[in-house]
Amino acid sequence: MKEFIKSIVVYSLQWEAGKILKKYQPKIIAITGSVGKTSTKDAIFSVLADYFSVRKSEKSFNSQIGVPLTILGCQNGWNNPLAWLKNLIKGLMLIAVKSDYPDWLALEVGADGPGGIRKLAKWLKPDVLAITRFGKIPVHIEFFESVDELIEEDGALIDSLKREGFLVLNSDDEDVRAFANKSSNKTITYGTEGGADIFASNYRILYGIDKKGKFPTGIQFKVEFNGESAPIVLMGVLGAHHIYPSLAAMAVGISQNLNIAQMSKALRSHRSPPGRMKIIKGIKNSIIIDDSYNSSPVALEEALKTLQTIENAKRKIAVLGDMLELGEHSVSAHKEAGAIASRSCHLLAVVGTRSRGIAEGALQNGMREKDVLQFETSAEAGAYLENLISEKDVILVKGSQSMRMEKVVEEIMANPEEKEKLLVRQEAEWRER
Repeated sequence: MKEFIKSIVVYSLQWEAGKILKKYQPKIIAITGSVGKTSTKDAIFSVLADYFSVRKSEKSFNSQIGVPLTILGCQNGWNNPLAWLKNLIKGLMLIAVKSDYPDWLALEVGADGPGGIRKLAKWLKPDVLAITRFGKIPVHIEFFESVDELIEEDGALIDSLKREGFLVLNSDDEDVRAFANKSSNKTITYGTEGGADIFASNYRILYGIDKKGKFPTGIQFKVEFNGESAPIVLMGVLGAHHIYPSLAAMAVGISQNLNIAQMSKALRSHRSPPGRMKIIKGIKNSIIIDDSYNSSPVALEEALKTLQTIENAKRKIAVLGDMLELGEHSVSAHKEAGAIASRSCHLLAVVGTRSRGIAEGALQNGMREKDVLQFETSAEAGAYLENLISEKDVILVKGSQSMRMEKVVEEIMANPEEKEKLLVRQEAEWRER
């Protein structure tokens, strides 16, 4: 019965969304891919908001329900029937009565199962389509028969891209780059190599200095396009992979003839969403790299490599939860992550059943048993680490959503009263789970 009611709600939301798009005719940017969709969507918003009226998907609203909710400008009703009824009424009012509506919509679109994006593509017609990254083992692969099937699903929006629309592609990802041959649309590529239309170089971590020495504060890199260059500074985050959302955002801006110098200034005030390699002050003058939003093999590898490069850390600690939805790749992916962790940290703490493979991989690659800790839950790990952490430690925290690794961060952050502002999944619906 619940599934039947849900199907009616989904159909109604999508019907209303289609009518609203037809009535108000906003320009649409769709963002898809397995890695970096939310960060890319937020960066695009930061760039365009200086020039246009823009609405973006809230958090990670990227499903057959999330996309229509963004178009309607509504919140998730969770398990509240009255909230869903209010959403549907709001949609009808937008259709019936002329209202103020954004000029642009930045919509995150995710492939969490076969056919999901294809269904959206039947009525969603983007003006710009940005495809981020996949990686060797994409997230959600468990629900697809093969990596190729997942990639094809993400590419379904290419066929619905408007004839005069732009395709924005990450040229550093071979599978994404291949989409250029499947479309007659104008294409703008971005990456870290000179072959891309817009590319980045000179990446470095920025540091501040206090009485105890250096500590990381953000990142900097240079962007080049068509003979012009501009510096990009992103404060409060770490990781070279933050280059890609900024490049994608600037590529979208270029499709609308925006100036890269102005876009670089807009990105200076951009703040990445919580749980994506965010720098948080930890207890005992430690530093937390909070990457607790989600996890996948490619994202975890980059996070560990970033941890490895941090300077002036007393100890580097990796707290890693299960990577979910990997299907037959799960065992090998976790062991490989352990091998990388053995080269990246002094102390490894794993959380969950699957992450025992991370511990196994680390031990097999030379990490000492006393430096590998195993926990059943994130709350248990956080409570233990609270007593273990010392001054100048740098702690990376990462895991799939349902592992709730933000609970580790909450235990070891210096100012837990700021958790609702700094951490992911702080809504009442999440905290009650």
